[in-house]
Amino acid sequence: MAALWTYGANELASMIATKQVSSREVVDAHLERIEQVNPAINAVVRVLADEARAAADAADRAVRSGERLGVLHGVPCTVKENIDLAGTPTTQGLAALAEAVSPLDAPVVERMRAAGAIPIGRTNLPDLGLRVHTDSQLHGLTRNPWDLTRTPGGSSGGEGAALASGMSPIGLGNDIGGSLRNPAHCCGIASIKPTTGVIPHATCIPPEDSGLAFQMMAVQGVMARRVADVRTGFLAVAGAHPRDPLSVPAQLVDLAPGQKARIAVLAEPPGGSTHPEIAAAIRAAGAVLAGLGHEVVEATPPCYERVIEMWSHLLSVDLRHQLPLLEMVMGDGGQQFLRAGIDSFPNLTLAEVLNDVAERQSLQRQWSAWFGEFDAMICPVWAQPAFEAGYDISSPEASAAVLEQLRPVMPGNYLGLPGVVAPAGMAAGLPVGIQVMGPMFSDLRCLTLAEQLDTVAGLKTPVDPGGRPV
Repeated sequence: MAALWTYGANELASMIATKQVSSREVVDAHLERIEQVNPAINAVVRVLADEARAAADAADRAVRSGERLGVLHGVPCTVKENIDLAGTPTTQGLAALAEAVSPLDAPVVERMRAAGAIPIGRTNLPDLGLRVHTDSQLHGLTRNPWDLTRTPGGSSGGEGAALASGMSPIGLGNDIGGSLRNPAHCCGIASIKPTTGVIPHATCIPPEDSGLAFQMMAVQGVMARRVADVRTGFLAVAGAHPRDPLSVPAQLVDLAPGQKARIAVLAEPPGGSTHPEIAAAIRAAGAVLAGLGHEVVEATPPCYERVIEMWSHLLSVDLRHQLPLLEMVMGDGGQQFLRAGIDSFPNLTLAEVLNDVAERQSLQRQWSAWFGEFDAMICPVWAQPAFEAGYDISSPEASAAVLEQLRPVMPGNYLGLPGVVAPAGMAAGLPVGIQVMGPMFSDLRCLTLAEQLDTVAGLKTPVDPGGRPV
């Protein structure tokens, strides 16, 4: 048997349920892996060893007594440190919130526990999640396990690095500008940015209520090494919750068994350059789907560059309003990237904001009509490989280049669409993620297509620090 920390969440749940291994053995194996590799990566910033071992012992008693088991019974998980986990601080990566202990679990944590998962650690993020590179004022730099000089992405970079290196089999993050998908691309793993409202969000830590952009574009989501594990976690946490009045009891669309889809390929998204090996990986994925019997054509959604521009308009409303407070609590690196972004975003009047809100509905309608012709679209996550750690704040030009390379993630947030990331190979010696997008509430269909790609082209993870195969 391979080391237990090399198995995926579904495999571990099955092994525990059938008594091949105990939950305590699985938890101990992951705690030992954290102790072994985390010093080089700094992804897990709080280890919950005692609590996890006690929960694992309880899980094993439930197996022995023949109780009904959840789909993730006895499986360890990790939780980004801007998601409430009862009894631990929701730090947002800030020194000012180092002792901001939540008395309640966030809905996603509550549901992961109900499915049987056991939190074993909290993972790093940049200050307030407002950077696409993970380096926090409170916990410092998280490194990419494939190449320790490169970014793991952000803002859920601690989760991405922990998963890719075998410290956790499944985890929770969130996304307003690719923060679930960026680390999946950089670290060679899988994730889902769901349709807005499908996974609930709530916090006990002030401010409990978010601004316009965060209400309209931010989502919670699931990350793992394989798409099949992401699906299991997604189904465990999705659905309306009374603590989130914006969450919805949606009927989600999937492919029927054996059904073939019409898929658009956008290998080189408008608005900037795309690394040729990334474009080639997207086209190769299209060929894989065509080989499976799907109809695949190259096509571009309407008003693509305008959608990207409008994402920045909407986010600027919140960031400019909150800027005095943000500057009081954020560290230097976070502030540098924040200022670079704000300087490139327009300073809108109230009339312009109202016009933008109306235009958003127009753009959503145009994309919805376009998706009437296609069941899904595949495209890059980033248009370039993971950049060197710190490059994003090395100069104004570098900050602009980073915003350009992450443009493929912005439409999903702005329009509320689902996006599933599967690992799709390598470019310039670094992982490449492929993003499967679809119309609102087609989350399961996107997962199905991403899983077909993952089965054929997925990278072998976990890896040791430096990208050495395990």
